[in-house]
Amino acid sequence: MTIKKTTTKESTSTKDKTIQTIIVQLQTALPALKEQLGEKKFERRIKKAAKLLIAGIKKTSEKKTLIPVKKVDPVKKAAPAKKAVPVKKKIVKSEPEVSK
Repeated sequence: MTIKKTTTKESTSTKDKTIQTIIVQLQTALPALKEQLGEKKFERRIKKAAKLLIAGIKKTSEKKTLIPVKKVDPVKKAAPAKKAVPVKKKIVKSEPEVSK
């Protein structure tokens, strides 16, 4: 015959701790609902509600410190000067009108 050792699982994650605190708060706030539904249904619904409430909470992480970046003002260069190219005009020779 072997003896099984049972250990209580300690929830160390913050998610489990917050779920447990929400369950306790809901149980103390809703004792009348517990009487109407019964112990088993009430416990299942409380656990589901706690999980849904936790789903909306975002994890807080350490904020990264940003190094301020110096803005460099771009030096505006003048557009390169274009050389003026003389426009050649077409010279149309007029032809004398021929009369018939």
